[in-house]
Amino acid sequence: MSLSVALGATLIALVSGTALGIAAGYFRGALDTTFDIGTSTVLAFPPLILLIALVAVMDPSTTTLTIGLGIVGAPTFVRIARANTIAFANREFVTAAKSLGAGHLRIIIREILPNVVLPVLSFATVVAAGLVVAEGSLSFLGLGIPPPAPSWGGMIAAGRESLYEAPYLVLVPGTFFFLTVFSLNRLGDWARGRIGKESSL
Repeated sequence: MSLSVALGATLIALVSGTALGIAAGYFRGALDTTFDIGTSTVLAFPPLILLIALVAVMDPSTTTLTIGLGIVGAPTFVRIARANTIAFANREFVTAAKSLGAGHLRIIIREILPNVVLPVLSFATVVAAGLVVAEGSLSFLGLGIPPPAPSWGGMIAAGRESLYEAPYLVLVPGTFFFLTVFSLNRLGDWARGRIGKESSL
């Protein structure tokens, strides 16, 4: 459940953040300023405190936690998509499409999006790793996935009372927790390295 919630939240953050970032980077002006203030506001809050506030206001559930984690992860994708959109918005192929009379929507979908989606996807695994940690922290505090649904953070919290008598109750979920986060980070590093090599060719 920890991994399912984190991947679902990453998908929400990726889709919404990429769409907002491309719109901000392409149209600029007041829209760009508004999104910049919005993302800075969300990033200014400590993620764990923001998630605790969302769970406290809304009914604790898997859906609530997924949406909350998606909100926390979205600003990162907004900034990545915005920066890459600005870099590609004035390239020759975009200028050629405009001169041929292509509309904004067609330029965004056909010209901008294919160039923005790769760096965004390469960072998605790193965001997913961070959201797994955030979900585990909330579950450890009793604010994550409600029981009886299994969660690594919840398993670790439940096993800590028997840590000396049965340390495997904490060791097993903790090991899988660590290996999952470590693997996602390594996968993200590999993806960014591959994209960097392709960009330099």
